[in-house]
Amino acid sequence: MPAKAPYHTVHAPCPRHNPSMMQTELDLFNPQDPLQPQWVGNQAVLLPGFALPQVQALLPVLREVVAQAPFRHMVTPGGLKMAVGLTNCGALGWVSDRQGYRYSPVDPLSNQSWPVLPEVLLELANRAAALAGFNNFQADACLINCYRPGNRLSLHQDRDERDFTQPIVSVSLGLPAVFLFGGHTRKEPTQRIGLRHGDVLVWGGEDRLRYHGVLPLKPGAHPLLGNLRINLTLRKAG
Repeated sequence: MPAKAPYHTVHAPCPRHNPSMMQTELDLFNPQDPLQPQWVGNQAVLLPGFALPQVQALLPVLREVVAQAPFRHMVTPGGLKMAVGLTNCGALGWVSDRQGYRYSPVDPLSNQSWPVLPEVLLELANRAAALAGFNNFQADACLINCYRPGNRLSLHQDRDERDFTQPIVSVSLGLPAVFLFGGHTRKEPTQRIGLRHGDVLVWGGEDRLRYHGVLPLKPGAHPLLGNLRINLTLRKAG
């Protein structure tokens, strides 16, 4: 994550455990064939609806993860509270406090290991990565973000992982969002990519360190997740 906190401050907390949940512009909001991969970079691809067949299996295991490691609003090194609620599962979890951004094997709230990364999520990430050209991807960390309307993610690079040859696999659930996918400097133009429930976005290789973010989430109600967007980003962090 960048030195500047990507998450804006917030006043309304994300639920710790919700039983109900829990471009240049590209023509990605209404593609002619929504099931076809949409390449947004040489090694970055949007897979529309790719996770939909696994949603019914995903939601119960995500509820279990959140029950063990509730969403929380971490503090940046500068002392600001992050807007987007987050938690983790896997051998490593991304954390932030006044000491900086890093991966930790221990949940700082419980001083216990993070919940195990569910097999259904690992299998989904492996298949998505392979379709993007990254075979044998084995995630050891999954950052789970909980967005409410108005929450955003400012442009940043993911640089806390050890191996930048490994891709990032991002799964979107709930309310739609607009993902910003930029260049290798903060000032380069960004593509605006519409992400809907069940979409999976993979980026790696030469696109791995591109700046990216999320525009403020618009109000809405999703039939499964209500007024939430849940984003799962799987990485090889260690």
